[in-house]
Amino acid sequence: MAIAPHRSERNALCDLFTRVGPAAPTLCEGWTTSDLATHLVVRERKPLAALGLVLPPFAAGLERTMKRTSKEKTYDGLVALVRSGPPSLLRPFDAPMNMSEYFIHHEDVRRGGGDTTPRPESDIADVEEALWKSMGRGSRLLTRSLASTGLDLVHSDGRVVHARSGEQAATLTGRPGEIALYLSGRKAAAHVEVGGPPEAAAALRDARFGI
Repeated sequence: MAIAPHRSERNALCDLFTRVGPAAPTLCEGWTTSDLATHLVVRERKPLAALGLVLPPFAAGLERTMKRTSKEKTYDGLVALVRSGPPSLLRPFDAPMNMSEYFIHHEDVRRGGGDTTPRPESDIADVEEALWKSMGRGSRLLTRSLASTGLDLVHSDGRVVHARSGEQAATLTGRPGEIALYLSGRKAAAHVEVGGPPEAAAALRDARFGI
């Protein structure tokens, strides 16, 4: 039986965590693989602390919880917790919560050393299809920093998601995984093409994405 895309990305990330060890670089500025594994454990298992990811008043509490968790758990223990999946109450929401999360963090580790080559398209066709569907559902939220500038996301196979409307619309073209990386703030590592009217394209290049 085939493994669901969000689960296969979780497993692949954990396999990579194990291969590269706790001190490998990632695309998350200032974070090693140990820091990233700690983040994933806290995000899924410490929901009050995880509020600090999106709400500034909780940021100090998140930092304390991250430090405490990294001291209490070995690297192998952190990876084992990540691999085991979310707590039972969150398991029904695993796919919508974690499809993009685990693809992006898998690439954070893969590309953290400077080689930004994407995985072969044929190897992750099901993963990228799931990512594309999630963009269709959540593209307006992902691109809220563009404000009044429109944006069309253009799949490399020609499909289009109208992410936002505006007087002028930029286009972001590429494979779904590369678009996901760009919209999560990993612009330098993403293999995409930015197009559209010059002002709209400039707004897209200048926009801040991600948390």
